[in-house]
Amino acid sequence: METWSPTISGDTGPKYRAIVKALAEDIRSGRLPPGARLPPQRALAKQLNVDLTTVTRAFNEARRTGLINATTGRGSFVRGHAPNPTEIRRPDPSGSVDFSMNMPPQPIVARLAERMETGLSRLAGSPGFLDRMQYQDSAGNMADRAAAAQWLGRRLGPLPVHRVLVGGGAQVVLAAVLAVIFKPGDALCVPALTYPGLRMAAERRGIRLVPVACDEDGLDPEAFLESCKADRPRALYVVPTLDNPTTVTLPMARREQIAEVARSHGVAIIEDDAYGALPPDAPAPIASLAGDITWHVATLSKCVSPGLRIAYVAVPGTNEAVRLAAELRAINMMASPLTAALASQWIADGELDAIVAAIRQENGLRQAVVRETLQGLAVRAHPYGHHLWLRLPELWRRGEFGAHARQLGLSVVVSDAFSVGPAPEAIRISLGAASDAETLRYGLSLLATLLAHPPGAITTVV
Repeated sequence: METWSPTISGDTGPKYRAIVKALAEDIRSGRLPPGARLPPQRALAKQLNVDLTTVTRAFNEARRTGLINATTGRGSFVRGHAPNPTEIRRPDPSGSVDFSMNMPPQPIVARLAERMETGLSRLAGSPGFLDRMQYQDSAGNMADRAAAAQWLGRRLGPLPVHRVLVGGGAQVVLAAVLAVIFKPGDALCVPALTYPGLRMAAERRGIRLVPVACDEDGLDPEAFLESCKADRPRALYVVPTLDNPTTVTLPMARREQIAEVARSHGVAIIEDDAYGALPPDAPAPIASLAGDITWHVATLSKCVSPGLRIAYVAVPGTNEAVRLAAELRAINMMASPLTAALASQWIADGELDAIVAAIRQENGLRQAVVRETLQGLAVRAHPYGHHLWLRLPELWRRGEFGAHARQLGLSVVVSDAFSVGPAPEAIRISLGAASDAETLRYGLSLLATLLAHPPGAITTVV
């Protein structure tokens, strides 16, 4: 692939940016596969008839944004199978790496800033734009609900618009769903390790959380059955695909068993499908099996960007939609009409699919870095996810490890944040906030080094 020749003649911006843009497009299209070696900078400059400094600046920008890796004496490679560094290097003076915020990465190939600029410009020039800037129905206007039904329908099957609502992020929607279903003191079944945002919302409403045992395949249907008999819960909360924090995806057979148990005991299901759009082969959502008892919540924050703050929810029926709309109005009035309109436009023209595909690809590249740097450790991960679950070696306790990690400028989330009951010696590591591959590799390598030493040897590690 050292004969790679980017096309930059039609680009009116700076030439170094045109090279980076062409590189990103060729990576996204597959023309440049992971591990491909790029031409030497001097040869590429001669080929393109530009200054060497232009190519150098382009390669530096591509490396900074995580498109390529470069090793002195070996050349530049498309990320994925580039040579490993032989030592931990600090990528910036601060040395801090955030592994705590569970957000999708924002790779340059997603062209998020460019797509937002273009999309907002189109919206501003469209008929009725000023109407979009007024107060909207708390369930979302009909155009946005139709777009939401189209997006959800790809995995759930055809959905009537009156069963689909638009909310200002999953946290708002989950709080509203809890308000519709529960009274203080009611029981909610949750996995023994569960999403902290759900825990917080439930505890604020005085809802009693009932932990349900899980195994390697996720929530145990037999344990759920026993909880239904003993605790008479009003609902079950579950993240069926790429569970947060464990990364487990429930097999299809288990989803069917859970739906059957819930239906036979009159228990609603709150299906938090935050990551369902990421794996190309994810099993069908529970709502596709039991839509009449399932509240299906799908946020764009975990598969596109937290800045959109848009979540779609499919409810069991018309009555539930009316009640949920009232709660959404009380909690948050409405989702942002501007970001809702942008998301609808992206669904219609395929831009949302392209962004998700780019993030899926980036997650795969970052998971390759995980496999390289955390070999031999008890890591559970998914090839298309942007978080992982790590069981600590016996020599470490979670609180102590978290404190030592902070001393090194690394922020992780210990298992206490997720545990409903006794907490295991484990941490969640989120991969999306790291700005590029070099930063991610540095942080993970430092974590691996820390894990390999007993707590008393920490000063030696530093």
